[in-house]
Amino acid sequence: MGKKLPIGPGAHCKAMAGLLRDNARRHRLHKVFADFCEMSAIAISNSMDRAQREKREARYMEIVGQYEREEVERFAQLLGVLVEWLECGFDDCLGQLFMTLELSDHWKGQYFTPYELAGLMARMTLTDARETIERQGFITINEPACGAGAMVIACADALQEEKINYQRCIHVTAQDIDATAVHMAYLQFSLLHIPAIVIHGNSLAVTEWAHWVTPAHVLGFWDRKLQRRETSASIDQAHELPTISEAQIEPLPFIEADDAPAPLAVARAAIVSQRAQQLGLF
Repeated sequence: MGKKLPIGPGAHCKAMAGLLRDNARRHRLHKVFADFCEMSAIAISNSMDRAQREKREARYMEIVGQYEREEVERFAQLLGVLVEWLECGFDDCLGQLFMTLELSDHWKGQYFTPYELAGLMARMTLTDARETIERQGFITINEPACGAGAMVIACADALQEEKINYQRCIHVTAQDIDATAVHMAYLQFSLLHIPAIVIHGNSLAVTEWAHWVTPAHVLGFWDRKLQRRETSASIDQAHELPTISEAQIEPLPFIEADDAPAPLAVARAAIVSQRAQQLGLF
């Protein structure tokens, strides 16, 4: 039997923190948190991304083999509580949980932007979203330092407030150098049904080590939509939303040369092309 969920503000965060600490009796807390995020991300990815399923399933079995049955059952309970938490409304739940558990010391002082600040920045950035969507059908959001995804979640929240269906009208390309942050962002984007490609890589060095496509990306046929845009006569870079980063205090445009697409747009095009070739084998 799982623990009964507490009632009141912060109940979901408290419940997840308790379950993680229970699993940390034989393991370090930061490892338990990272393993939960990665295993949950793999479970979702493997239901959608056939090309990467075998390798990720092997990784899942490697992680789960380090835990006892009761501990594995707690990971399932954790995912259930996270789903309930996100059903309460838009929030950076995993970022908040990370800070509650005081894990920033292990992650070299890493911290996550408070969701309230992310919401303010998103609303300042998305001033012409409706006009752009009406003109070209959808908008693309590039986030080169996504962390747990607070800025992207806040963008979806802002669009929802404007009665714009973010699940159909935006596509996100998000990247982070930290693997756990990538898993956190991917997990939250997936549960909120945000169409996205989440890249584990270095935005400054323009490198990619892995990528994750959300269920909304697959079910929304975004490979096809993005390829149509990439192969059109020209891509109007002015229609790209300004890049937003958790490291910035206020939203600033990512400036590129007129004839050079943004680095994340290049990465997105390469991944979409790669996926088209891989899926052709099935």
